[in-house]
Amino acid sequence: MADSNFTRFVEVGRVVLIRDGPLSGKIAVIAEIIDHNRAIIDGPTTGVPRQSFPYKHLILTPLKLTNLPRGAGAGVIQKLMEKEGIVEKWDKSAWAQKRATKQKRQSLNDFDRFKVMVAKKQRRDVVRKAVKRASA
Repeated sequence: MADSNFTRFVEVGRVVLIRDGPLSGKIAVIAEIIDHNRAIIDGPTTGVPRQSFPYKHLILTPLKLTNLPRGAGAGVIQKLMEKEGIVEKWDKSAWAQKRATKQKRQSLNDFDRFKVMVAKKQRRDVVRKAVKRASA
């Protein structure tokens, strides 16, 4: 059998990012697979209640809980998440940091956007002068 290009599979213990709904942007863990369309997810440390969720509203992450038994309760999932530091790993990932940056930019008001523009202009000016000095 040839090796597969896929590395993220729908499996018990896979950490998922919720894409839609009121819990959008939070992470949870697949606790049980129901069928080809839905899984039971649980996020006791991230504020996601145990519930059935369709795959089309989930994004699979590269993170996975190891040795999670099928149908594990919230207590077992919480202990494993804390032991393996899943939330900390997620927060340090480039993916989560990009999402946080995007969220922060969307929350800026008009004056904050103006201040960012001015700071970018000042930075660009300093860089341009440094490049000119280095090439001369």
